[in-house]
Amino acid sequence: MNAMTMMPPPVTVQAVEQFADFDKKRSKFVPLMAIVVLHIAGFYAIQSGLLSRVVTAAMPTITTISIIAPPAPPKPPAPSVPKTVELSAPVPRAVIPPLPLIAVAPSEPTITPPQPTRSEAAPAATAAPTAPSAPAPSPPAPSAPRTVSSVEYIKAPQLIYPNLSRRLGESGTVVLRILINEKGLPEQILIHKSTGYNNLDEAGRQAAQRALFKPMVENGKAVPVYVLVPLTFQLS
Repeated sequence: MNAMTMMPPPVTVQAVEQFADFDKKRSKFVPLMAIVVLHIAGFYAIQSGLLSRVVTAAMPTITTISIIAPPAPPKPPAPSVPKTVELSAPVPRAVIPPLPLIAVAPSEPTITPPQPTRSEAAPAATAAPTAPSAPAPSPPAPSAPRTVSSVEYIKAPQLIYPNLSRRLGESGTVVLRILINEKGLPEQILIHKSTGYNNLDEAGRQAAQRALFKPMVENGKAVPVYVLVPLTFQLS
């Protein structure tokens, strides 16, 4: 055999390309086979119960802990009941009555009372009773101020209409009984006749309290008097 027959056949470009294609197909086929094998193994594990045993072994063991309540405190001992002891009756003692005492009255000397003399025998002259003194005359009671029909003003009452009464349309005449003292000042103000509205009556009383009157003079002396003063509230 000569040298020409021992030489290997020449490698062509087509053979190289076929080898490269086979290598690529093999690299794709190997992962696909691995996936198929894994699926077959998992299906076998599910069918045989191996997977459930693995999961059961991997799960932690649950330990049940029961809480025991602490023991109840001991009950206090019941109070001891005092015993009843019967006392024996005391032995009566012999009582010796005391001896009676005999009262002896002492002897007293007899004394003769002295005879009264003539001067002592005469009864003393009784003094004549004095007449009771007459009571002192009481001072005359002060006369009450009289009521006059009219007086003169030094400062006449200035009426101030209440705003609430004005909004409500209240009106009327209040008659005041005023006690004017010696200085011409209103010492006492009474409502003799009402308007029927408290706000108007109070406004009239305050207006009269701010007024000043001329004192009433009798016998050259100022005296207190009562006077009736009408005050009219009228909406314009």
